[in-house]
Amino acid sequence: MRFLTGGYTADMDGAASGIGMLLAGAPDAALAGGPLGFAGTVATADSPSWVGLHPGSPSLAKGDIVYASLEGRGAVQAFRRTGEQSFVALGEPVPTGRSNCHVAVAPDASYLVAACWGDGRVVRVSLDGAGRLGAASIAPAAIDPYGPDAPAPDADAGIDIAAAARALRAVAGEYAHLVPGGDGEEEAEAAQAQEHAEAELQDADARVSRAHETIFLPGGVVATTDLGFDLVRFWRPTADGLRPVQQVVLPRGSGPRHMVRHPSGYLYVITELSHEVFVLGASREGVWSVVSGTSIGPGILPTDTGAELAMSHDAGFLYAGVRGINAIGTLRVRGSGESLEPVALVEAGVDWPRHHLVVRDTLLVAGQKSDDVAALTLDTRTGVPGKVRYRTAVPSPTCLVALP
Repeated sequence: MRFLTGGYTADMDGAASGIGMLLAGAPDAALAGGPLGFAGTVATADSPSWVGLHPGSPSLAKGDIVYASLEGRGAVQAFRRTGEQSFVALGEPVPTGRSNCHVAVAPDASYLVAACWGDGRVVRVSLDGAGRLGAASIAPAAIDPYGPDAPAPDADAGIDIAAAARALRAVAGEYAHLVPGGDGEEEAEAAQAQEHAEAELQDADARVSRAHETIFLPGGVVATTDLGFDLVRFWRPTADGLRPVQQVVLPRGSGPRHMVRHPSGYLYVITELSHEVFVLGASREGVWSVVSGTSIGPGILPTDTGAELAMSHDAGFLYAGVRGINAIGTLRVRGSGESLEPVALVEAGVDWPRHHLVVRDTLLVAGQKSDDVAALTLDTRTGVPGKVRYRTAVPSPTCLVALP
């Protein structure tokens, strides 16, 4: 199989020179279980930290056009495929915002959404029939739900601090009383604890909006994470941008980073700072709220950070990357998807597992700091990754994308 690799270049202290190509087994293989090899750079670019594929159209095959977030430049660039291992720039880059770290293309290929970690911007960029980038529109900025300008909770808007707190209490054990944002007497006690904590951390706890990922949900709904403001925001596309319709507030300081959708409709969110996975569900009216949550696993240090979240081929397991301890957590999906159970925390086989990808019975893990990609075999019975089976050198990899 062929995969594109995003990476950091010299402008962001990386060793990559642009978008690369990873081979797993034969180039035309249907599975990724074979030996790994790096085929080199297929498109020169400045720190293309995330790469998204054009989904295809009557005039374009899937993957004929790819889009990269040029993180250091704060822009998005389109590339056109010219051969099996070559792409060329298609038009000029479009400025989006500081530290544009993610890009996702709408299923109908009419636009893409860029998420900017540096300034919190969520930006819609139109696409023409040839896949070229068009006008950019900045979506309304997020408001810190824990800040002085936070709006009052509104159930119709999907802002549910109490539900998030209840989900967190379920995994907090003896420390559950310290979780703020609950109901009744628990809420009063938590408010006092929160007030005391905020007084101590006032100078060191500056909060900044940090958009991080976008995914497209059925019915035309768009979901984005805001790592800095502990938000999952929901949008509807319009002719000239994105219209906010709901938001779900996660516990303060959790840092929602990336998401994956279960076939049943539940949305799973990994948090970078609190090392948890939350389950979000929608009511019949389409209002989202927190259903449950769990820690990724024991042994994770406060200084570690959650990274990517991926789902097994049969949707029975989730795989959560943890940087610092350099591990992959396996979580079992319970019921119809409404709850998760930690199963195991195993070595990722790389340093700083920035991103990972499931291809049936193989887990590919990108080691940003070890400059390599490792292939781990997944146990189809337990779901747990085994030891590294194959490895290859890849400069500063930050994401992996399967090519058709």
